[in-house]
Amino acid sequence: MPIIDMPLNELRTYAGLNPRPADFDAYWDDSLAEMRAVDPQVELRPAAFSAPGVECFHLYFTGVHGARVHAKYMRPAGKRGCPALLRFHGYTLRSADWHTMLGWALSGFCVAALDCRGQGGLSEDVGGVRGNTLHGQIIRGLDDPDAKRLLMRDIFLDAAQLAAIVIGFTEVDGDRVGATGASQGGGLTLACAALEPRIRRAAPCYPFLCDYQRVWEMDLATAAYSELRDYFRLFDPLHEREQEAFAKLGYIDSQHLAPRIRAEVMMAVGLMDAICPPSTQFAAYNKITAPKEAVIYPDYGHENLPHWEDKVYGFMMEM
Repeated sequence: MPIIDMPLNELRTYAGLNPRPADFDAYWDDSLAEMRAVDPQVELRPAAFSAPGVECFHLYFTGVHGARVHAKYMRPAGKRGCPALLRFHGYTLRSADWHTMLGWALSGFCVAALDCRGQGGLSEDVGGVRGNTLHGQIIRGLDDPDAKRLLMRDIFLDAAQLAAIVIGFTEVDGDRVGATGASQGGGLTLACAALEPRIRRAAPCYPFLCDYQRVWEMDLATAAYSELRDYFRLFDPLHEREQEAFAKLGYIDSQHLAPRIRAEVMMAVGLMDAICPPSTQFAAYNKITAPKEAVIYPDYGHENLPHWEDKVYGFMMEM
């Protein structure tokens, strides 16, 4: 079998490369306290999309820094005590079309699909950081003296806040809430499960936002990670602040949040993934102490993985 990264036996013990800030836990404890102090002002607006047996809404809430954040929300009509599923989309994209949520809702699930702020959906990016505002969201806020101005930190918190809102809905059984997504959605699934311990099951697929320095040293800062290369070329061409940059990126590295996860995890990894290298994914997976399973696709990269969505369906139905 061709190998683009470490052999599988080494992947299973890889501990990650990107540094973990010394105040990492305090950073996220303070960030969660900030999030919980926000009045979310939740609003449900009926959506134009309709289907028999379900109710569809545009869900809006206020996140940190005052941004209005959007998610699609679908629930079975007239039911209570429903399990719920949170869905997170890929980088720069938006929440999936309404019809893709129908199978879950007709199976009895309430479903919420987040639009990440500043990407392709309806959520608001309020900006306000010092330094560059290049398209890349990983590096948004990297030049600001306050590490809490990292935009991706706010998106992690939006995922956790959405989870808390959905758990609190009267139609939802708060003990049966899962999360899933691929690529950026996989990274947000990990972050959400870490920051909201009531998440019961998590199914990330080839998660992005893990072990940035490993990506850099593998010379794979292309595609989704291309802004790392752009950052150094445009804002630090002599790499005088390289150590500082990766240290700050450590705050938004899902591998360092992974030990907080209490949910049962099923994670898909394609061993030929040249966009989110397998070692970066295992850096997070290996730090999860909760029950977990890695579903390995030896011949697949960052692409559609056969039968994965069916496995996720079965996994969530067992909550």
